[in-house]
Amino acid sequence: MIGFLFAPFFRKSPEEWVTLGKPNDFEIGKTVAVTVLDPSPLPWAGVTAKNAVWLRRVSEDNFIAFSANCTHLGCPVRWLEGAKLFMCPCHGGVYYDDGAVAAGPPPRPLFQYDVRIENGVVRMKSVVVPISTTL
Repeated sequence: MIGFLFAPFFRKSPEEWVTLGKPNDFEIGKTVAVTVLDPSPLPWAGVTAKNAVWLRRVSEDNFIAFSANCTHLGCPVRWLEGAKLFMCPCHGGVYYDDGAVAAGPPPRPLFQYDVRIENGVVRMKSVVVPISTTL
């Protein structure tokens, strides 16, 4: 029983590179939602093992990926193309297009993933995203 309760605290979170698509699948200057699998899904996770990232192709060979979760309490943020802002509908968090906090309660910028092009595909280092526990 004790092992069951405390094992998650000692388990190392896996880090793996996941494929997001081919570079030509993404238009330069556009920010799009891409679905990825949680790097450490539990056997019963089902569709909850799916997560999203906001991916932007900055140039021919440069991509940026942001977490789709607000750093305040983890609510999903959406990208507003016209305003060039990420917005959290839950508590009014607003982020600039570079992920920096623009307004609201978020204590930190959006989490940014490592992205690279490898063997002709865009790959992202999938890690567990830290979320603030402060209101």
